[in-house]
Amino acid sequence: MARAPAGPAVLYRRRGPIAVVSLNRPRVLNAYDVAMRDALFEALTAVRDDPEVRVMVLRGNGPAFSTGGDLSEFGSAPSPLEARRVRWARDVWGTLRALPQATIAAVHGWTVGGGWEMALLCDLCIAAADARFALPETALAMIPGVGGTQTLPRAVGEGRALDFVLTGRVASAAEALELGFVQRVVPRAELDGAALSLARRLAAIPPALVQASKRAVHDALDPRAGGWR
Repeated sequence: MARAPAGPAVLYRRRGPIAVVSLNRPRVLNAYDVAMRDALFEALTAVRDDPEVRVMVLRGNGPAFSTGGDLSEFGSAPSPLEARRVRWARDVWGTLRALPQATIAAVHGWTVGGGWEMALLCDLCIAAADARFALPETALAMIPGVGGTQTLPRAVGEGRALDFVLTGRVASAAEALELGFVQRVVPRAELDGAALSLARRLAAIPPALVQASKRAVHDALDPRAGGWR
């Protein structure tokens, strides 16, 4: 897939049963602002509601997957209550997590803050060898706000998750593979091809089986669903 020019904040492309969703603010390392969150919500609902889509690949244009929230917008909402209302009305991250289709994050370069958390919300993650992961929010007097405090402990355990959350340290792609929150590391030039190859394999699985398998795995980590019995 060729690098897209500047334009819409999120690009959506169908390749048969595969939907490719590309973050497209490369000049700011795909930091997401309100416009990008709105565009991503529209793309994700299009994936969710299309019975022909069996797999989604989430990727980023430019030198990074995503550096998380655009700091230039922090504190610009009319009020905390209004910001909360908007987030609940357009639940981007809940929609991503709940997609019935198989989802693959194809990440490269800086994959930090909300960018890393987006990848953790996907079912599988393929990383380029240049990928770097971190949760720098505590240095900004915040905690991760895109579900990372729930998804990361499930992926790597509580102690390792607290290490990343509290220190903000950076993990390489090799460490990500070792810890298990990345399933495959490939050269940067092979990232898109590897993601599409995996997507084609997953697209061959009956959708009902994909949905049942995802539900069974998620329930195994949720004591309310009886997964601990």
